[in-house]
Amino acid sequence: MTTWTEFVTAAPTISEVFARRHAAAGSLALLGTLRADGFPRVSPVEPRVFEGELWLGGMPGTRKFDDLRRDPRFTLHTATVDSRVTEGDAKIWGTVHDVRDPELHQRFAEALYEEIGFDLRGREFGFFPAADILGGSSVRVGGGHMDVTVWRAGGTEEVVRKH
Repeated sequence: MTTWTEFVTAAPTISEVFARRHAAAGSLALLGTLRADGFPRVSPVEPRVFEGELWLGGMPGTRKFDDLRRDPRFTLHTATVDSRVTEGDAKIWGTVHDVRDPELHQRFAEALYEEIGFDLRGREFGFFPAADILGGSSVRVGGGHMDVTVWRAGGTEEVVRKH
């Protein structure tokens, strides 16, 4: 299992691009899951980093969370709005695990309320998926080339330059 904090240390380039693009998109990202029939599903989510973990939050009761309960594999992609990718983009992939910790849930709810004013304080959380990051990649364009940085758990970042 690789937490967000460990990912930042192991993959500093990818995590920086991911965090920067995620913030620029208003905390919105695209989540890839597998539906019950095996076809892929892409859904908007608002992941958050809290206490060193990446949490895949979103509206409860939606199909994306049914997908993750059934098959914990995911891909998370920063919302790209520029076809030239001048600001870069990034994706991470891995699995999730459901965290059942009411005290953590309330700390998360308090932090969320302080950050954006969305009030989950005092509510009981259902499925609360934390990301176990297994890999990631980012793209940076500039100087007449594109750098694709790739990382897999247990390894180091590798850069492929494309002209």
